[in-house]
Amino acid sequence: MLKGGFEVVNRALDMTPPHELWDASGFSNPASARCAGSERNELSEWVEQVTKQLIDDLPETPRAGADRAFHANSEMASEDCVQSIIGDLRPRKAALRWNVIHHHLESNSNSIQSVNEASPSDSNGLGLLTLLLECAVAISVDNLGEAHRMLLELTQMASPYGPSCAERIVAYFAKAMSSRVINSWLGICSPLVDYKSVHAAFQVFNNVSPFVKFAHFTSNQAILEAFHRRDQVHIIDLDIMQGLQWPALFHILATRIEGPPHMRMTGMGASMELLVETGRQLSNFAKRLGMSFEFHPVARKFGEIVDLPHAVQLRRGETLAVHWLQHSLYDATGHDWKLMRLLEELAPRVITLVEQDVSHGGSFLDRFVGSLHYYSTLFDSLGACLPCDDPSRHWVEHGLMHREINNILAIGGPGRSGEDKFRSWRSELLGRSGSFMQIPMSANSLAQAQLILNMFPPAQGYSLVQGDGTLRLGWKDTSLYTASAWTSIACHHT
Repeated sequence: MLKGGFEVVNRALDMTPPHELWDASGFSNPASARCAGSERNELSEWVEQVTKQLIDDLPETPRAGADRAFHANSEMASEDCVQSIIGDLRPRKAALRWNVIHHHLESNSNSIQSVNEASPSDSNGLGLLTLLLECAVAISVDNLGEAHRMLLELTQMASPYGPSCAERIVAYFAKAMSSRVINSWLGICSPLVDYKSVHAAFQVFNNVSPFVKFAHFTSNQAILEAFHRRDQVHIIDLDIMQGLQWPALFHILATRIEGPPHMRMTGMGASMELLVETGRQLSNFAKRLGMSFEFHPVARKFGEIVDLPHAVQLRRGETLAVHWLQHSLYDATGHDWKLMRLLEELAPRVITLVEQDVSHGGSFLDRFVGSLHYYSTLFDSLGACLPCDDPSRHWVEHGLMHREINNILAIGGPGRSGEDKFRSWRSELLGRSGSFMQIPMSANSLAQAQLILNMFPPAQGYSLVQGDGTLRLGWKDTSLYTASAWTSIACHHT
């Protein structure tokens, strides 16, 4: 029943809706981007190597557990190598309380991995990352004066335009940590968001990397399956941005054998002006396809409308889908517990969730270690396909990655929305076994994801894993995005 729809998705992969808002013709085509080769994920290895050496340099008693974790699968780095890289680490050790970083790094399995080579090739990158880690420890123990001194040094040594991924990511992390230090002195503040600029950078990311398309098309497939033979459908997009995801799904639904359904869409976002423009674009596209379509803009966060029953209107006989592509650019949804409560009340036929595999919660050092590993891998994936002076690469790194890093590190978790954020929404949904159950991602979703990867060289650099009902897309075996689908048990039994 889904074969025809799957073929349409294949044809739609290169479809760019003919609207000026969606026009990105001035940016690089991923198929023609100059590829830097399929080298090992050196920046992530640097992160792992420096982390290992820092723990090796701890006093004997507290580092015992870390030694067992590392040396089960890898050899000890030589003392000479440690001395040359760490440099003046020991004099600072007491002041920075290395036991703090030991505790957090040892408990973060994503950042402590075996290292099979004695040392990476770029000692300058190692030195930068070592100093960055020292600075993070200083911030975590409120040694802001020492942190400020190291940040001044880092900003002089690292540039976001540097030739190496290590230098670029250190520059952005140093800037975010500088904001954190200032916020610690002045109080937490949330920076204003230029949504037009963010959305433009997000579109560039969609053009040069497979991660956004992966999120869009795997979610579309799950929604398509939930809408099979349904003639009235309703999609709630928790952060619709420019609506880049939906024209491909519209095209599939408009060509169904049984005819197109009546489509309603509720688009959530922060700017009513941008929501109205997105609705106009989508309405025009649906009209050209001959599909009945309504768009309802809601300039609120989904977690804030739980007490506003008319903000999201449901109609009898509609099949409801809720889509959420998570990111760390800004808090798009508000209170997590209120959001969960509203999902339980709405009882959607399908919830499509794409999560970044990086935690927004926990202590500063928890977030620092996890995000350094995550973004070092993401920067490597961009650097493998785009030269260091490519404007699209800088736009993505500066317009998206820098903002995400800043939001994770500089703005404390509770400061984003007034409460702690869930570490993993998949775990929360799975834990509510009386309300939701997981829908395994289908074979069609897996096939589509593989087709998307074939569009972006070097395809061998990306890793696609199906397991536990999810699809995970990563770079060099490090998972970066996880797609899953869920259904309300109340809806499933109706």
